[in-house]
Amino acid sequence: MSRQLKLGAFLMATGHHVAAWRHPDVPANAGLDFAHYKRLAQIAEAAKLDALFVADSVAAPTQDIASRMARSDHFEPLTLLSALSAVTAHIGLIATATTSYNEPYHVARKFASLDHLSGGRAGWNLVTSDNAAEALNFGRDEHIGHAERYSRAREFHQVVTGLWDSWEDDAFFRDKASGAYYDPSKLHVLDHVGEHFRVKGPLNVARSPQGQPVIVQAGSSETGRELAAQTAEVVFTAQTSLASAQAFYADLKARLPKYGRSADSLKIMPGVFVVVGRTEAEAREKCETFQQLVEPEVGVALLGRMLGNFDLSKYPLDGPLPELPLTESGQQSRQKLLTELAGRENLSLAELGRKIAGGRGHYSLVGTPEQIADRLQEWFEQGAADGFNVLVPHLPGGLEDFANGVVPELQRRGLFRTEYEGRTLRENLGLARPGNRFV
Repeated sequence: MSRQLKLGAFLMATGHHVAAWRHPDVPANAGLDFAHYKRLAQIAEAAKLDALFVADSVAAPTQDIASRMARSDHFEPLTLLSALSAVTAHIGLIATATTSYNEPYHVARKFASLDHLSGGRAGWNLVTSDNAAEALNFGRDEHIGHAERYSRAREFHQVVTGLWDSWEDDAFFRDKASGAYYDPSKLHVLDHVGEHFRVKGPLNVARSPQGQPVIVQAGSSETGRELAAQTAEVVFTAQTSLASAQAFYADLKARLPKYGRSADSLKIMPGVFVVVGRTEAEAREKCETFQQLVEPEVGVALLGRMLGNFDLSKYPLDGPLPELPLTESGQQSRQKLLTELAGRENLSLAELGRKIAGGRGHYSLVGTPEQIADRLQEWFEQGAADGFNVLVPHLPGGLEDFANGVVPELQRRGLFRTEYEGRTLRENLGLARPGNRFV
């Protein structure tokens, strides 16, 4: 089979557009409506998408402007995906869990459990928290600094993957006649002692169907890229042009050999914000409907958060983006991307906030299924992507538009599957099943 695209559905309750919850076709209480998520999962699985992806934050926004934004109440991702595993059969289930405000044993145990529950469809999106408010919920007065967050993340990954190898694949034979439940020679105690963690092990969950859940990473800074090259099997990234995506793709793939890895061992999937219409005019009209719902203060509040947890409310809406220090608490790569965008297009604060209200700095496509497929194909065939993490403005409508319009066009071109290749997320992504490090 020729090389084909990988596609994920980035689910954000009401949709990715900051004003989606105000649209008449969107259930405003979607964040805590399991029937809503069940429908989304089944739409995505019917379209043969590789995975559902759910982001997370372990802090609720409390600023006054937060009362105008639908981001305060939503399911904890692992709980949600565990429930969705019971109403799906093939689609991957990727959840975010921060290395900044978790413990490795908890994360290893939960994702191994999800992999068993789903029959091998779990993925862990390893992040270093970019929301400074999270620190206050975990006994800290301020957020962990950028360099320390990545140092902790690297060791966190080492511990989690080590715990996932606590048992060999055939360790548990549970023989009632002999009374032997498992083979002690196939148990491996991690006994990790490091800079950030001391973890004895073993994990109290058998080795999972995939051997290990798929590791996903989203950092695009220099430190983030190096961590991804060392640890990730899928990378989500924000790129705004073919040229920047090609440069990122080439750079990250070139880092793999020093870690003994091949290019195929890492799938790079940029985010793409998609608004689909039967005609280009209809697609643009749909997009403008959402843009008209964006209050300037809401757009600027979102912008400040995306730039790295800055309060921009004291600056004039019609003024330029102020010079800001390099963020220590947020995503440095996203700050660079948005700052460059503001300068390149000479945007005021309000204009920049409105511009990112849907895609949040990701590549944005507004058009017909054929037009959107043209651009996805271009990026895929010209060394910019192995696939895409798809963002839609509103749910469920935006996902239905993509599934019923763009996916059939990609299939017609031979760029996307018509049936799943296997039962596990690894099989469908074309990733090898890892061996046990202790064997």
